Amino acid sequence: MVDVGDKQATDRRALARAVVRMAPETAAAVARGDAPKGDVVSTARIAGIQAAKRTAELIPLCHPLALSFVDVRIEVHDDRVEIETEARSTGPTGVEMEALAAASVAALTVYDMVKGIERGVEIAEVFLLEKSGGRHDWRREP
Repeated sequence: MVDVGDKQATDRRALARAVVRMAPETAAAVARGDAPKGDVVSTARIAGIQAAKRTAELIPLCHPLALSFVDVRIEVHDDRVEIETEARSTGPTGVEMEALAAASVAALTVYDMVKGIERGVEIAEVFLLEKSGGRHDWRREP
C-alpha cells in the first residue's frame, strides 16, 4: 500500500457509473420488479453499498476507509439499466475505488438477477465520472 500517513485529511468524493445492456423484455421485467429472483433494483442498490464498504477487502492495495456516505442510484430504461454511485469520506486518500466497486457490484448483481431471463446481458461500461478532494479534482469530459 502507498504510505498516506503524511497526507492531510480532506473531504473526498467520487462518482462512478455502470451501464448494463439488455433486451427490452428483460428491462421491462426489471422495471416491473418481477424478475425470477425478485426486485433487481433494490437488491443491486444494497449490493453496491455493501461493495463500497468492503472495497479494501476486495482490492488488495486499497486502504480501508471510514466512509461517511455511499449512494447507489439506479434507473431502468428501455434497453439498459444505468447505475450511478457516490462515495464520500474525510481522510488522506480518495474514494474512487469505493465508488467504482459499488458500480461494478451493482452491475454484477443486475446481471445475476436477470441471467435466467436473458444470457446475452452485457455490462457495457464501468467508469469514474468525477472525483474531488486531495491534490487534484477531476471530471470526465462529456
